[in-house]
Amino acid sequence: MEEKNYQHNTKERADHRLKKNKQFNYIFRKGEKYHTKNFNLYVVKSKYKTYKIGYSISKKEGKANQRNLLKRRMKEIIRINNLPKDNHNYIIQAKAKACDLDYKQIETQLIKLFSEKE
Repeated sequence: MEEKNYQHNTKERADHRLKKNKQFNYIFRKGEKYHTKNFNLYVVKSKYKTYKIGYSISKKEGKANQRNLLKRRMKEIIRINNLPKDNHNYIIQAKAKACDLDYKQIETQLIKLFSEKE
């Protein structure tokens, strides 16, 4: 009997992730900055026909499980609401006390960030 990997389609697409430190540094330097109370958004026009997105959470925010929970929530909000609609590169940076927010508060702030950009 053949096993199926059901996890295959549930992960975020690898081609939409920023991975390299050089990419993050470039966007932090050259990007336009938008902010809310708990998040910063850096945006740079991409040379490709798709968007890339990275998440930045400082170790000062809490333990690894808290940071990972925040990152999972941000990824899910981005995925459900189809927030990046154009070919730009984005970094979402969490500010202090962002780990203490609940799901709805994170969602409203991220939607506000992406609506400011447009």
